Amino acid sequence: MLGALVLCAGAGCSRRVPEGAPAEQAVAHAPTVYVAQRIRTLDAAKPEAQALAVRDGKVLAVGTREEVLAAAGATARVVELGDATVVPGLTDAHGHLAGLGQALAGVRLEGTTSLAEVRQRLEKAPATAYQGDWLVGQGWDQNDWDTPRFPTVADMGEPLKDTPVVLWRIDGHALWLNGAALQRANITRDTKDPEGGSILRLPGGDPSGVLIDNAMDLALKALPQPTKEQHEARMRAALEHCARVGLTGVHDAGMDLRTFRLFQAWDQAGTLPLRVYAMADGQTDDRVQYLKDGPFQGKLLTMRAVKLTLDGALGSRGAALGAAYSDEPGHRGLLLLSPEEYASRVHAFVGRGFQVATHAIGDRANTLLLDTLSRELAATGTKDARPRVEHAQIMTAEDIQRLGANGFVASVQPTHATSDMPWAEKRVGAERIRNAYAWQKLKAAGAVLALGSDFPVERPDVLAGLYAARTRQDASGQPPGGWHPDQRLSGEEALEGFTAGAAYASFAEGQRGRLKPGMDADFVALSVDPVDAPPADLLTGQVRLTVVAGREVFRADAK
Repeated sequence: MLGALVLCAGAGCSRRVPEGAPAEQAVAHAPTVYVAQRIRTLDAAKPEAQALAVRDGKVLAVGTREEVLAAAGATARVVELGDATVVPGLTDAHGHLAGLGQALAGVRLEGTTSLAEVRQRLEKAPATAYQGDWLVGQGWDQNDWDTPRFPTVADMGEPLKDTPVVLWRIDGHALWLNGAALQRANITRDTKDPEGGSILRLPGGDPSGVLIDNAMDLALKALPQPTKEQHEARMRAALEHCARVGLTGVHDAGMDLRTFRLFQAWDQAGTLPLRVYAMADGQTDDRVQYLKDGPFQGKLLTMRAVKLTLDGALGSRGAALGAAYSDEPGHRGLLLLSPEEYASRVHAFVGRGFQVATHAIGDRANTLLLDTLSRELAATGTKDARPRVEHAQIMTAEDIQRLGANGFVASVQPTHATSDMPWAEKRVGAERIRNAYAWQKLKAAGAVLALGSDFPVERPDVLAGLYAARTRQDASGQPPGGWHPDQRLSGEEALEGFTAGAAYASFAEGQRGRLKPGMDADFVALSVDPVDAPPADLLTGQVRLTVVAGREVFRADAK
């Protein structure tokens, strides 16, 4: 349960408080001093330290052990972290907590290498994977199968033929349904493709079972919603998982209103364990209420951004490209919002004081984003808007320069590059791939990089993200030297992307992202130094402690 992870700072691991003693025995408001082999502060005035003191949720002092103990005073509790490296709070700048909760509860299909393996996992589905009588799963990727093609209704198998089954593709931009689910959703050969979506079809014209982008709504309208108990359990599980992998904060990219209301209640009650920078779901009808309510600032919960989605994903060929796909002549992907509708929503949310964060993967979508936001912000005279480009995967050289020069934030996901590299060039060709996943080019253009994972599309494990950013290799070290290695980030650049960059992207650079007196006491203790250690060590590194606002939310030795 979530409450088991939310602990008072230093309780049970301080040398000056007896083992197991309740936190109430400690002196009220006394500082806690954390001592480690190395503390990376990302503060240029004092980049490294050995100790930091925390009081009332803020950093009190940073320096040598002696300096910090003197500043903290005789009543301070001391937490010895041994050979750990402490870094500022790690934030995933693009994740989906509701999606992670659903993935943790449903049938997990990541890593499947064949349709037979998918069927085996479905037949062993846990009870938590059901919404009503529908079976829900997530994570399939046809590119990883021994038959790398989109699946069909027939591929689902016979044992579940009477149970509606809906399975999200790993990128969240395609659904695979069986016959029972198609029937419940009333999707037939006569159903028309919606604008911005595609119903894949068999040679005779019947639906194949795969729905792309906006066509997914045809099935999701029929899918029963999780019960209140299911929803709360999934959200607790998602937050616990994030704390366990070292996240002190998450930028939730498109939060539905139901989840936002739940988080508001938890934040008010003091049981929200992580900082959540919520982006309003601007794609659905929830946007009407978000526009009515306006931005929100709670204790650990902030809502001042909106998430809009312009195109689909590269893996399902929904990313909107300027020229046709190299591996599908004549097809340029999908725009999920028309240029006019996108401009209208941008105008409405900018006028209400929201930061605009837009999913754009293909170069056509990125150009439309930059054109629209630049025009809107110039017309309204909005200053320091920090519009965010979520993914910024396939771009033209000109648009990379525009993104950096005009104050846009590049919210990118290192593990997307290492997951996509086996097939990405097939989609766009040798010329366009040179400006794809181009992190150093974006930095050189002046863009601030905010790094994330896009969980549950990728795992929310920050150490895996740091490894991918530094190497552009998979876990086995392939390809040698890295994929387009000139775009790798240094260890410090990668760490900054998950800390200071994420803070800047959420207008919080004055409060978080670095460890210096007066800033929020958000930090993580790791078994490995993410900057200087050999990158391969990150793959076996461990999170030992996660602290948010001076409160431990995960400790590896907690019983």
